[in-house]
Amino acid sequence: MTYTCERGVAVPAVYVNVEGEPGIAVIGVEGGMFNLRAEPAGSGVRYGYPSDGSHYVWWTKGEAASLLWHDGTDGSEQVLLSECAVK
Repeated sequence: MTYTCERGVAVPAVYVNVEGEPGIAVIGVEGGMFNLRAEPAGSGVRYGYPSDGSHYVWWTKGEAASLLWHDGTDGSEQVLLSECAVK
């Protein structure tokens, strides 16, 4: 599926769910493809890269999503794209 975010930015996403394994989201952003694993989240499904380093975070809630950047040095997160929705 493809999400359309603020400023008309398109983010293609494929979700892979295998019973007994964490879910995986493969997203296309900034000219690359990134494999992200499901992580604990207060609501929705949060996908991140399984490391302590800097990485993208793709957070979905129903039909909506946001793209964040997780800074591995200080743990802060910055929203890169919000208001993403499947069109």
